[in-house]
Amino acid sequence: MYVAARGGEDAIQHAEQFYQAMLGKLTPEAIQLIQKQLPFLLDKVIGEGSLYSPELAALALAQTGGDVYEAVLLLRAYRSTQPRLAYAEPVTAGEVLTVRRISAAFKDIPGGQVLGPTLDYSHRLLRLDVLDGIREDDAPPAPQAENPAPPTYPVVADWQRSQGLLPALDADQTEPAAVPDVTTDVVLFPAPRAHRLQALARADTGGVLALGYASMRGYGLIHPTVNELRLGYAEVGLRHPVTGEVFSAGRVRVSQAEVISSGGDDGKSSFQLGFAATLGWNEVKLIAASTLDMEMNNREPHPAHEEEFVMYHTEPVESSGFCIHFKLPHYVTFASSMDSVRKVISTFYTNDTPPPQSNHENMQQVQP
Repeated sequence: MYVAARGGEDAIQHAEQFYQAMLGKLTPEAIQLIQKQLPFLLDKVIGEGSLYSPELAALALAQTGGDVYEAVLLLRAYRSTQPRLAYAEPVTAGEVLTVRRISAAFKDIPGGQVLGPTLDYSHRLLRLDVLDGIREDDAPPAPQAENPAPPTYPVVADWQRSQGLLPALDADQTEPAAVPDVTTDVVLFPAPRAHRLQALARADTGGVLALGYASMRGYGLIHPTVNELRLGYAEVGLRHPVTGEVFSAGRVRVSQAEVISSGGDDGKSSFQLGFAATLGWNEVKLIAASTLDMEMNNREPHPAHEEEFVMYHTEPVESSGFCIHFKLPHYVTFASSMDSVRKVISTFYTNDTPPPQSNHENMQQVQP
């Protein structure tokens, strides 16, 4: 609490009232509007907050006036109060209900390129006609395809493994409950791969983008190619406690990216993959995150791409919280610093006391 604020508790309450007055009334209609018109902003908060709830993410954004860091903090704080009821079954990329799936490494891929909902190939022009009073009462209808796309697609990396371009995957028999959890475990380095991927999934989008871009520009050791990028819906499969059968508890928006670069473990015979996935659809973050995942596999990565550096300095709640804490009172330590500076000035730089002599001057005085 900002105890040094003049007026004490009343001033703090008034400051909060001013903030609420600036934002306006918080209504269910406003929250629903955010859910409808800002889905990608919601996905950013959902991913960094590591809690899949579009409604709660919209509430957090509305409550904080769109401050993403504060919204993520609210979502994570709420998440920490909820009990863990069950562990979902693993989901593979081939099982995801895919709506967008592209590869920059190949012109044609098994199942074809699926552009899906994107503005990547559109002109970046402001819709100034809307400001002139032209209104769209209804959203444009989704295009109707003559041949509907299949719900699932094969994995590009599986084809590459069949060609001997990538090392084969070991069968993972780990139970979901036994997977290391970065939200409850003590993080030690070198970290388990599960911790690294979870940290990247929850990481600050801007921080990941900055470090990933630095790697792409030459401060790292790799310049990869997007092997496959997917946006889709994953079934949350839970195992029934009585029957043991797996049933679907619903679907969540998920995205994943793989980048590929030459030079496997032996540096010659194969390629290597970098991987990242998160809740929600956040393509730019995942491309940068998968680049960092690959960069951290190198034996001598750039200092800014070391595992500890990346995982600690892209944590949004901790990093933003540390910066925000500078706004809190530090007058005691600063007053001590001022006293020290004044003492130095009064001792060495006033007219009453001559300035200290350098070693060179002292040597001249003792010479015969």
